[in-house]
Amino acid sequence: MGFKMGIVGMPNVGKSTLFNALTKTAAAQAANFPFCTIEPNVGEVNVPEARLYKLAEIAGSANIIPARMTFVDIAGLVKGASKGEGLGNQFLANIREVDAIAHVLRCFEDGDVTHVDGRVNPVEDAEVIETELMLADLESIEKRRAGLVRKLKGNDKEAQQQDRLLAAAQAMLEEGKPARLVEVAEDDAKAWVGLQLLTTKKTLYVCNVDEASAAEGNAHAQAVAEMAAAQGAGHVIISAQIEEEISQLDNDEAAMFLEEMGLEEAGLDRLIRAGYELLHLETYFTCGPKEARAWTIKEGTSAPKAAGVIHGDFEKGFIRAETIAYDDYVACGGEQGAKEAGKMRAEGKGYIVKDGDVMHFLFNT
Repeated sequence: MGFKMGIVGMPNVGKSTLFNALTKTAAAQAANFPFCTIEPNVGEVNVPEARLYKLAEIAGSANIIPARMTFVDIAGLVKGASKGEGLGNQFLANIREVDAIAHVLRCFEDGDVTHVDGRVNPVEDAEVIETELMLADLESIEKRRAGLVRKLKGNDKEAQQQDRLLAAAQAMLEEGKPARLVEVAEDDAKAWVGLQLLTTKKTLYVCNVDEASAAEGNAHAQAVAEMAAAQGAGHVIISAQIEEEISQLDNDEAAMFLEEMGLEEAGLDRLIRAGYELLHLETYFTCGPKEARAWTIKEGTSAPKAAGVIHGDFEKGFIRAETIAYDDYVACGGEQGAKEAGKMRAEGKGYIVKDGDVMHFLFNT
């Protein structure tokens, strides 16, 4: 399990340039006019994870398999998208299928790149997109609640739960606030996710800055940071132009280029890490002579559920997990050393997997 992040924004903010750089492809046609991306482009990337390579080195693993993350480049949204402006309805539907939204905002001045509204104001751009998503949600909720009337008359329990949650979302949206601000009880969590409302998606604001502002940001990026903080959202500063240049270099050249630009790491690494933090994701490892592999799980995942990420049979027949913390694995020089030092633990069904755990699952077939 990785996760799927939709790249959204207004036309000509650098979405497709960023997508191309992140996935190291030219699948998305970057061009200086609106709606050049019509169908959503999809690309997968490895999740950067230095610990995985250290484990593989210690274990002498023949293969290294990183976790994967999917980016979906969704076409530019404009004011009126919820009513079909600029092919909007088609694109709004694509957003429903992602785990989180990377909202790219133009934080650079460039007279050669046309802004659809003729000005550069990333906070206003964010408000335009958020408004369109809220309007689309309101329209969807009204239709769905109308469709539940017959079941509600029959006292259908599932319909009652759906209607209650939809009503809560509707009330929040009518206050001009996104549905993600609704407080949802644990018993309703699964049904809430099943509603697939656009404004329940967690949002990461991506400040696309010019090359000179890549290290420290600029006034536009600062305004976005303040907006994100007020919303409890995440934000990262990236220069799509720099990322595009890096994507054409080998590892040594890229490292040298980043150093020259005053950057500690590529934007991809920062974007993925911010996405993991936003969605409360963690990584555990399996490691041996054949392969070292990283697996993505939600924070708070039990050992059987973590095993199920590998294969459903592992969860069904779970007996126990042999677990070594990453630091102990490294300090003890591998599994055998950790076992001899008493650092390998046998954990049962109630164990909550920790980020960095190196695990081996025992199960009944």
